[in-house]
Amino acid sequence: MHMIHWVYDKRWLLITLLLGALLLFLPVPAGLASAGWKVLVMTICATVLFITEPVPLPSVALLIILGQVFLLGLESSAVASSLMKDSVLFIMGSLMLAVALVKQQLDKRLALVIVALTGANVYRIALGLSVFSGLLASFVGEHTVAAMMLPVALTLVHLSEKDEERRRKLAILFLFSISYACSMAGIGTPSGGARNAIMIDYWKDFFVDPANPATDIYNVSYTTWMFFSYPIFLVQIPFMHFILKRTCPVPKEHIFHAVRQLRVQVGREGSMRGRHYVAIGLFLCTLFAWIFFSSEVGMGTIALAGAAAFMLTGLVRWQDLNAGVNWGVVLLYGTAISLGQQMRETGAAAWVAAKSLELLSPMGMGAGTGLLVAIMLLTTLLTNTMSNGAAVAVLGPVVLSIALEAGLNPLAAGFVTALASSFAYFTVIGTPASTIVHSSGYLRPEDFLRIGWRLALMSFAVLILFATFYWPLLGA
Repeated sequence: MHMIHWVYDKRWLLITLLLGALLLFLPVPAGLASAGWKVLVMTICATVLFITEPVPLPSVALLIILGQVFLLGLESSAVASSLMKDSVLFIMGSLMLAVALVKQQLDKRLALVIVALTGANVYRIALGLSVFSGLLASFVGEHTVAAMMLPVALTLVHLSEKDEERRRKLAILFLFSISYACSMAGIGTPSGGARNAIMIDYWKDFFVDPANPATDIYNVSYTTWMFFSYPIFLVQIPFMHFILKRTCPVPKEHIFHAVRQLRVQVGREGSMRGRHYVAIGLFLCTLFAWIFFSSEVGMGTIALAGAAAFMLTGLVRWQDLNAGVNWGVVLLYGTAISLGQQMRETGAAAWVAAKSLELLSPMGMGAGTGLLVAIMLLTTLLTNTMSNGAAVAVLGPVVLSIALEAGLNPLAAGFVTALASSFAYFTVIGTPASTIVHSSGYLRPEDFLRIGWRLALMSFAVLILFATFYWPLLGA
């Protein structure tokens, strides 16, 4: 009986292993080397496991490492060295900074700042939650901000309504204002999400040649990324608020009583302490260094320096970081980038790109804006079924190879892939922010679908307009 239960529980793992074995025994497709076919099979299997999650995702990372050693015959030291790119150090340091910031417990004070600026009108508060969440998430990362802002919203919801159904209606407005703003803002800077750092690493691996200064355009800096992406986030926020206001009716438009109670609660806690100011100062210094010095020393080095500063000043302990950082995520992204590198080196990415163009060209989507639309739709489909970082790690090598084949600027193709990976509006598991706000118990899966398709249409239009008219001015 236990065996039957185990087989059913792990059915997708068994199906994936069987699929991989069958594909490896098939003849290698024409135009593709044996090593390229093995990498492609590994990528297909990893994608299925990313989507179905029959086992913890870090275990998929371990299988990728083993596959590179035993299937591709690579030296274990070579595989190990490919795991630790600057982008991986950056992801690790950013996760550590996130834990350090959450440790400071500034949630109620932040709520008071928001209502002090917006007043007691719920729609203005919702806009305030979106703006604050977005501005923070664009630099810190959406999962961190969603975790920080969730208690802010729930505090206001619980102080405002006692009836459960009326409370749920208000919670829908506030929680979606946070989660969708976090998702949209994560594209704003390289530190906003792991997928941004992954794409920056792919551009470097694919195109940057130290002996050729002309390739420096693909060595995308922190500020260059912001020039391309931050305006898109800023344009989306007011449209998102308009859509939420139309689709999320609330029981009453003003919550004066809740605002008064919040002021009383914060007043009991006293004024901000010195450690709060030190924490804010350290984060601002880290942000300053990312903007002005990341091209010289690397974004990963600065992220680790910021995390070290929080520990050295006693604002966070190693035990807190060890418990709060998901180290499996670091391993997962490291192996995904390593697999993407093998996709390029073995020719698998170029082969998939050529085949994809053969399919897209008859539909008018094999070049220019049509190809960008195809990339955007494919990324959106994938990012709603798996993490956005994993989606970019899987698609990145293929998309950049397609761009080369089609004569499309690889910067534009890469940015569309990274930015469209934030359009995971339809499912609870689409983004960490959605999963976090769903954990409150107020949101249902159908709520995401009801609002998500409207936001997706808006985001599609904004991204294509920027890619068509704004990015060419920046050289993409």
